[in-house]
Formats: sequence, C-alpha cells, structure tokens
Amino acid sequence: MERLVVSPLETADKMVEVVERKGLGHPDTICDALAENFSRNLCREYRRRFGEILHHNLDKALLCGARASPAFGGGSVLAPIDIHLAGRAVTKIDRDELPINEIAIEGSRAWLEANLHALDAKRHVRIHASVQPGSQDLQELFSRKTRREVPLANDTSIGVGYAPMSPLERFVLAIEKRINGRPRRNPAWGEDVKVMGVRYRNKLNVTVACAMIGGELASMEEYLAAKAAVADSVREAAAEHGFSACEVDVNAADNPAEGAIFLTVTGTSAEAGDDGQVGRGNRINGLITPGRPMSLEAAAGKNPVSHVGKIYNIVARDIAEMLVANVSEITAAQCLIVSRIGQPLTNPALLQVKLATHDGFPPIKLEKRVDEIAAHCLGRFPMLVDAFVAGTIEIF
Repeated sequence: MERLVVSPLETADKMVEVVERKGLGHPDTICDALAENFSRNLCREYRRRFGEILHHNLDKALLCGARASPAFGGGSVLAPIDIHLAGRAVTKIDRDELPINEIAIEGSRAWLEANLHALDAKRHVRIHASVQPGSQDLQELFSRKTRREVPLANDTSIGVGYAPMSPLERFVLAIEKRINGRPRRNPAWGEDVKVMGVRYRNKLNVTVACAMIGGELASMEEYLAAKAAVADSVREAAAEHGFSACEVDVNAADNPAEGAIFLTVTGTSAEAGDDGQVGRGNRINGLITPGRPMSLEAAAGKNPVSHVGKIYNIVARDIAEMLVANVSEITAAQCLIVSRIGQPLTNPALLQVKLATHDGFPPIKLEKRVDEIAAHCLGRFPMLVDAFVAGTIEIF
C-alpha cells in the first residue's frame, strides 16, 4: 500500500484514565440517533425507487430543550422539545420527487417512540426538517467511480481507531447499556444516562447521572430507592469487570432536603435542562476518551457510500482490532487514515499504524502483515454500506 507508515506506539499514561459515555436519552445522543436514522431511512428509499443510494449528508441536527414541570406521580411538559434536522440530499429525479420531510419526521417519531419509553413523541416533540439538494460538484463527485467501481472520497478528512479497549472503557460502556437494557430493569429510570469513569492509579470513581421519571415514583423515598438501585447495578457491573473497589455517585448534584433532584416527566433532560447537537457526544466506539486518539468528525447522518468522515473512522477501528486479534506479536494498535477528496476510498493519502509489541519486537518488521490487514479492511466498503443501512454498525 502506498503511504503506509508503521511506527512504535508509546506506552499510554497508566496513572490517570478518564472515560465518558452519553446514554441513549441524552440530548446529544438523540441528535446523533435521529440523524443516522434519517440517513438509513433515506438510503432504503433511494434503493427502493432508484436501485442505488444517492448523494446525501444529513449530519446536522439540533435539539432545543423544552420546558417541563416534573412531580412525583406525574408532572407535565409545558412547551415541547424542538428538533431540527438539516442537511443536503437528492430530493428529486426527473419527475419522481421524494417525500423528504415525511421520511425525516415520521422516521424520527418512530425512533423516539421505540427508544424513550416515557416520552410522548407526538405531544412532547416538534420535528422540523430542512433539506436542500447538495452542490452540483459534490453530487457529480459522488456519482463518479473508478474503473473498479470504487467510490471516491467526498472529503479530505481523517479517521482514527485503536484496540484493545481498556478495562475501564469496557466497564463504562457496559454500565450505560446495563441501565438502558431491554426489558428495562426499572421503569423509573429514564434513558438519559451519563457515565463518567475516573481512575487514578488503582482508585476508581464512577459518577452516573440518571434521569428519574416522576410518573413512576410516588415520593422522595421511592426516588432515593431508585437511585440506590442504579448504584447497586453499577457495583454489580464493577465486580463483573474486575473492579473490586469502586466509588459510585448517582445524581451527585441532588439536594433532597431542598427538593433539588434529577426528576423528569419524560426521562430525558431535553424536556427542560439541556439541548443537543450532532457530534457533541460519543465517538464511533460509543465513548468519549480524551486520553485516546479521537476524531472530531460527526459520523451520524453522513452518507455511508463515500463520506470518509464516517467510513474511515470505522475502518481505522477495524484495522486496529484485527491487528491485535490476528498478529501475536502485537499487544495494542492505533490507526490513523487520511483521505484526499476525489481519490478512491481504497487509496488513502496516508495510513499510519502505531504498534505496541511483546518483548520490544520491532514494529517495522510487521509492515507486511499491517499492509495485508489494512488492504483487507479498506476493501470491505460494499459490506460496510449494507451494514450501515441495516443499522448493525453502532456509531455512537
């Protein structure tokens, strides 16, 4: 492969580690989910009508929080959440005009109904769609392919990935998925969950914010019991992940004596406390990891055919994971891929792999294996497109 760079991976800072995850009902995650859901639904409609996915980028979404009055036993939403979906897409071929607004709005309502159990997606949310055709040059670039039918990169951008996840990263990911699992462990737990894990040497603190649903709680005593149940669940997960000593704080800003608690009507802070935006939350591995290489690209909503801001982040992660899994000398890997607009996706401008190895084995001696695995992952684009459209690749 041209422009392949293999270099040593310096040992990470083992003294301090910080890992965060924003859960399914967090306003930023809602925006990511709705943008990606919009793209997937539009891809299916393009294929149904025209037999192929057409140019689009729907990676702009903004959630403007509502006003609400939560209370034990109920409460009410005083003003609805406003969600704005914007982007660029082919909206018409000849006389065949796509119902873009309907795809955006109905698909978003369906996602909200399926994933936020206390939110009334019809009464509590207003959804606005503003989609225009993309520029002619980008549409033409999207439709252009090489002789081997390889899509061309629609942007000059980067993708990064690493492997393996650390024990703390796996733990933080597992906590949120445990709280938000289906069927729900506790109906009083809202989907708006945020987990922050901080490790200093061998000391671990986990802070969890979990929106509680007033309609499922009759009193402060029941609220405190629901909080305690979250903490118990975190400690159970800690034991399963090998953390014998773990300090846990749930809804740490609460002041029960003053009645100041994380109580909601809908199970999300979007009803009053917070706003949201695509790209401000989890990276493609579901985490926010400031001590690791991260791309600032907002992957959600970007087209799955040629947008390197989405595709290269997944491929970089796949390369790192495959190297660690298949090359016995490698203990950890980081991958950086740089694209050049207009060039085949299989031919990045630069691909750098940093490797940590057993017993100081020279990474440069693994260049051939790296080249083979990178080429394999870069050649999987058609399968990635189908997986993106099917929703089987998690990107937030």
